[in-house]
Amino acid sequence: MQWSLTIFGGIIIGGLVAITSVGAGALGSIALLYLYPKQMTPNKLVGTDIAHAIPLALVAGMGYLMAGYVNLTLLCSLLLGSIPAAFLGSLAATSLSHNKLRLCLAAILGVSGLKLMF
Repeated sequence: MQWSLTIFGGIIIGGLVAITSVGAGALGSIALLYLYPKQMTPNKLVGTDIAHAIPLALVAGMGYLMAGYVNLTLLCSLLLGSIPAAFLGSLAATSLSHNKLRLCLAAILGVSGLKLMF
């Protein structure tokens, strides 16, 4: 039952990410916490979610790139900043306690939800 819900969640997340660009991280982490509350430590949650987001974003991004809807100059600028920051952030996250990482996740998801509402 849980595997079928996970696959169904993946279908929903994949469609929403491709249509809205809402990050797979925000949607995926909520789904994983709901489906696997006891098995997902904060580090496993983040790691699994990021590993899931890579192929998902690649496929969705290629669709938009082939349709001509990607600003390549802006993309390169974003990647120049975000790739090093993601590397440093992943190193920092592994040194945080589970409670601190859980608090960071809750704060970011909460702020994201409020931003979407207002």
